[in-house]
Amino acid sequence: MNIEEIRSFCLSLPHATEDVKWKIDLCFCVGEKMFAVVGLEPGPTVGSFKCTPNKFAELIEREGIVPAPYVARYHWVGLERFDALGDDEFRELLSKSYELVYEKLPKKVRNGLEAEN
Repeated sequence: MNIEEIRSFCLSLPHATEDVKWKIDLCFCVGEKMFAVVGLEPGPTVGSFKCTPNKFAELIEREGIVPAPYVARYHWVGLERFDALGDDEFRELLSKSYELVYEKLPKKVRNGLEAEN
């Protein structure tokens, strides 16, 4: 996947929004909480996302996937290159990241998002 494909997929998820943070990162959020980040400028990682503790341990053993700088303690992984994951697996992991973040939103925020429909 490339940046545009990732952007299109992330924004297809319910209530997902995008925002540029730190002037160099395209962040995808639900309820104002990030679930995925894509770098807009070259850096040590091209993107990152949240995953379960077990998946985190599994993914960081793969070539091209590292603990995400600053947020690894929250089980975020960083991709050193976009092709570190196949497209289908990448979409599945982005969906799971979205779900993990959505499920942790306060009930009032989730209810507000659902009321928008």
